[in-house]
Amino acid sequence: MKKYIALAVCFFSISQFCQAQKSDNSSRLNAVVPQVVIESFSKDYSGINAKWDKENANYEANFKKNGKSISVLYDATGTKLETEEDIPVTSLLQSVHDYVASHYNGKKIQEAAIITRPNGEVNFEAEVDGMDLLFTKQGQFIKAVKD
Repeated sequence: MKKYIALAVCFFSISQFCQAQKSDNSSRLNAVVPQVVIESFSKDYSGINAKWDKENANYEANFKKNGKSISVLYDATGTKLETEEDIPVTSLLQSVHDYVASHYNGKKIQEAAIITRPNGEVNFEAEVDGMDLLFTKQGQFIKAVKD
């Protein structure tokens, strides 16, 4: 019986240690994101938990909302730069598909997104062969950026 109690105490101690490590890791992840950025995100998306990434000098929050993958980009002062929401490839305008067909011989669009900036500007993004192709909301090509 003493062996079972000792074993139970060991398992309990290990599980508490693992839980403490998990908490420490998540707080360290958010520690690299400036508090003003976290506050801006919390104001914009109350109650949403995000995974943070550093993108050049900016901070990207990635999360799911209503089953859709969303990423929001903030600068170091907490200003929202853009919101990117995954969309079905079939939702892209025909002119986007035509551009890909004529400029990326035989390549397929792997992913698509709609990008909205705070000023209301809307662009489409099509990922093709390791490149992000950006288009206006009317489907006109803007530029290609290495993914």
